[in-house]
Amino acid sequence: MTKQTKKSKKEDTALPEEELKKVENEQVKEIVEEEDTETSVEEEEIPPCEIDIEQLEATIADLKDKHLRLFSEFDNYRKRTTKERIELFKTASSEMIIELLSILDDFDRAEKSFETATDIEAVKQGFVLIHSKLQNLLAKKGLENMDSLGKKFNTDFHEAITEIPAPTKKLKSKVVDVVEKGYLLNGKVLRFAKVVVGK
Repeated sequence: MTKQTKKSKKEDTALPEEELKKVENEQVKEIVEEEDTETSVEEEEIPPCEIDIEQLEATIADLKDKHLRLFSEFDNYRKRTTKERIELFKTASSEMIIELLSILDDFDRAEKSFETATDIEAVKQGFVLIHSKLQNLLAKKGLENMDSLGKKFNTDFHEAITEIPAPTKKLKSKVVDVVEKGYLLNGKVLRFAKVVVGK
């Protein structure tokens, strides 16, 4: 083989490589162009955002107005309920006082009868009647007399003033004497009983 034939063979093999490169470049260009066309199509599909500023401002103004109205209504409600609550506290005891007025009238009549009374027994009976009337009225309102004498000392109901030696073994740690009665109002301690406890 001669040198020329060798060169021609090398040139023949080199051409296809160049062509391959050209083909590859063309394919890459086509792919890039396709992507560009796809993105441009996508951009065209999105509609342009049209903002109506006047409409938005009107909506904001409407919402502000509603908020102010709601706030003022709540403020009026709060003031009204506070006023009603204060009035309720002032007049809460009026019903009870009205019912106590009849007992006060009984005491006034009893005081007048002292001036001319000669029978002490009748005066005593009058006071017993007034006392029982007052107790019945208070019982209707939920007041209960605490029965403490002879019961076991309980700090939930009793307040010990002093301790003394128990007269009998049964009265140890029990209430020997009641100095001041205790009262319950609807089952809740209104006033603790002041008691003397046996030790």
